[in-house]
Amino acid sequence: MDTTAEQRSARRLSFNILRYNPQDPASRPAVQRFVLEEADGMTLYLALTEIRETQAPSLQFDFVCRAGICGSCGMLINGRPGLACRTLTRDLPADISLAPLPVFELIGDLSVNTGRWMRAMSERLEAWVHSQAAEDLEAMEEVMEPELAEQIYELERCIECGCCIAGCGTVRMREDFIGAVGMNQIARFRLDPRDERSDQDLYQLVGDDDGVFGCLSLLGCHDVCPKSLSLQTQIAFLRRKMLRSALER
Repeated sequence: MDTTAEQRSARRLSFNILRYNPQDPASRPAVQRFVLEEADGMTLYLALTEIRETQAPSLQFDFVCRAGICGSCGMLINGRPGLACRTLTRDLPADISLAPLPVFELIGDLSVNTGRWMRAMSERLEAWVHSQAAEDLEAMEEVMEPELAEQIYELERCIECGCCIAGCGTVRMREDFIGAVGMNQIARFRLDPRDERSDQDLYQLVGDDDGVFGCLSLLGCHDVCPKSLSLQTQIAFLRRKMLRSALER
């Protein structure tokens, strides 16, 4: 048997989890410690499930797909935003601290309401294809070049997990800052030939301090994105395009 694998599976993991139920008037924020034996291939999702099943039935955390697609299980893992289902315990030290993502409304323990924030952002940016043809259910879409479809798909891989928002310094200072996830959507609609809005229409949605010009370029969003999207590259691209457009007017 591989000695290294045997040592890993034999580790005792200590989970320090921030617990608080805002719906319970008697609840107070506190860190609770749980100890587990590490299993081979264990993810944080599996560890949290075992803790809930064997030690703390009231522990709240979110999951749906367990495959890094839905974005539900975002949380702070040793102070860094990440997905519980895609984080292997073998890649972490034996002492693991878990807390809910900041910025978002807290539901309880590690569960936050990212949906409310994301919906407000999407409504503000009108994040849907604006096309008269889209209203005709029998209309056929024009054929899209594979290269362009691939570029659009790359931006559509965002799962709106909230990690980029949790890792953003500007969001802490500007309540209305749309963050990298919002600017990624603008970059996506700018490429999509089905969207009839002009570049200027799109730029007006993000061309202020709550958009691209509020970004401090700290690279937090870029560093913590679980899908490895080039978020900072998209923000810098939009900023350059808007400045060039302003100079040409």
